[in-house]
Amino acid sequence: MSRFYLGIDGGQSSTTALIADEAGRVIGRGHGGPCNHAKTGQGRAKFFSAVGQCLKEACLEAALDRSTIVFASACLGFSGGAEDKDACSRELIRSLKYKITHDAEIALAGATAGQPGIIVIAGTGSMAFGRNAQGGTARAGGWGYVFGDEGGAFDLTRQALRAALQAEEGWGRPTLLRKLLLEATGEPDANHVMHRFYTPEYPRTEIAALAPLVTRAAEAGDAAALEIVSDAAGKLAEIVEGVYRHLFRTDERVPVAHVGGVFQSDRMRSQFSDRIQRDIGCASGPPRLSPAAGALLEALRLDANQSELSGVPESGK
Repeated sequence: MSRFYLGIDGGQSSTTALIADEAGRVIGRGHGGPCNHAKTGQGRAKFFSAVGQCLKEACLEAALDRSTIVFASACLGFSGGAEDKDACSRELIRSLKYKITHDAEIALAGATAGQPGIIVIAGTGSMAFGRNAQGGTARAGGWGYVFGDEGGAFDLTRQALRAALQAEEGWGRPTLLRKLLLEATGEPDANHVMHRFYTPEYPRTEIAALAPLVTRAAEAGDAAALEIVSDAAGKLAEIVEGVYRHLFRTDERVPVAHVGGVFQSDRMRSQFSDRIQRDIGCASGPPRLSPAAGALLEALRLDANQSELSGVPESGK
């Protein structure tokens, strides 16, 4: 009988499924809504809806019967971890082998096309994850906005507001960041911005969405913004270095992939890449494949007969 493989990337905004045949050729794709929570009744319902929808679409494109298909192996990677989604996944999907894991692992697998390496993710927060040739893994960062997430978008906005507040109170240097924050929020001064950021009107994602103001000020030559970008790039490089020291010899050269909205800044990418090259001698760049493709690679890895994937466009294409 033919063998089929399933990879699913379940995130906070959407869910993607890919199906491959026994030759490693992608034959089905599907998309669904967010599925990052499954503990509550409402979260469980959304999980079943999102995963079920993307699986249905992928099976339809692959000409497989959703009600009878049993996969040779399946890998599912989820934002927020797998603990609350393991049982639900097995209830929805029939497979001979399962790997149910976190989103960073499948993002890394896609970013390096299954090879050893490190991925650093800098969106609202930040973290790094790596795997070596022996299968050992390590992570750094991801502590959340209270105790960490240095270099993430929320932290960039936080540092921008701190600089604006210091300038306003007379114990910091003048900075364009104050003007940009006031324009973006419609507030009369930085103190009002701070108090507004403490209200439900500004959840973390909304505060993080203001991070591009830092890049804008840096491009204008603002000293405070330039320092914030430099510090953020350095912190992101440091968490990568932490993972590298745990997993690799000092003479090993492995790819370092960078993903997330923070790296849309040319200045941030450049400074981060320079630091990585200088400190650990590794080259950094965008991911080769998507997290969904990474999940499918992990599913193939579960089966001793398979290790390659074909027919998947490079990430972002």
